[in-house]
Amino acid sequence: MTHQRFEGTRRDFLVAAGLAACGLPGCASWPARGADGQTLRIVFFSDVHARTEWQTPAAMAQAAAAINARNPELVVAGGDLITDGFQSQSAAVEPRWRAYLEMHRALDARVEPALGNHDLVAADPDDGSPASPDPRAEFREHFGLTRTYRSFDVSGYHFILLDSIVVSTDELRYHGRIDDSQLAWLERDLATVEPETPIVAATHIPLLTSFYQATEGATAAASANRVVGNNREVLELFDDHNLLLVLQGHLHVEEMLRWRGTTFITGGAVCGKWWRGAWHGTPEGFGVLTLRPDRVDWEYVTYGWVAQRP
Repeated sequence: MTHQRFEGTRRDFLVAAGLAACGLPGCASWPARGADGQTLRIVFFSDVHARTEWQTPAAMAQAAAAINARNPELVVAGGDLITDGFQSQSAAVEPRWRAYLEMHRALDARVEPALGNHDLVAADPDDGSPASPDPRAEFREHFGLTRTYRSFDVSGYHFILLDSIVVSTDELRYHGRIDDSQLAWLERDLATVEPETPIVAATHIPLLTSFYQATEGATAAASANRVVGNNREVLELFDDHNLLLVLQGHLHVEEMLRWRGTTFITGGAVCGKWWRGAWHGTPEGFGVLTLRPDRVDWEYVTYGWVAQRP
């Protein structure tokens, strides 16, 4: 057997092999079927958990400045933009919405937010007061939306933002699920998309994760409010499509999985460990994605905040 010598740098070798070539933690690059002749840079951030204590408005301003410095053409927000809306009445969360919206308006690029469980308001109040008949109303009003799931196209890419929250009556209070009406909408939406069109989906609660196996043991199972329970039903709708990426939040860690040609990225958290620093090794930060015709580049960026929360 003869062996050919690879002529080139280590970076060249890694690129040829389809492996991470940036040489930095939280950085990866892999082959993908992107849009012909189109390159699109996006930022994906999630889990801001906006509030007013511990200098967190300054942290959010710092994060917004770091995002703008990356010059994205689109920003996708993965939910949990405020904290504790689910169990609080509107008056209590109004300052938190104000704090988040300051960050939102400071961003130069178009921002498209997905709904997180904390973004529902008065879904199940802790104080025993009546639940809101429409806990999604404030989210829709703040962002000018008619519904919390939707799709749009940018530079040859089809984006789908899902609503992965179903309020429950058990002790978990909510489950991760794409409900029947949304599944029917998704099927109709995909019927309008050409099979080769690259699709980027975003969901707050993950469709696929190994977080619990990594942190609790190989046989650990996630509870019903930590993953989308009907994920197979959702993913089967994409069988004849080019599902390039699924962007996920909720777990506050940076994680990347590949399954059947799709890359699933859990995108860390702007607030890290709920404003206490890093969570399972993932510091406060956001993701930068460059979508190219033949590959995707990913970098997790920490923005330099030093946690003030005790």
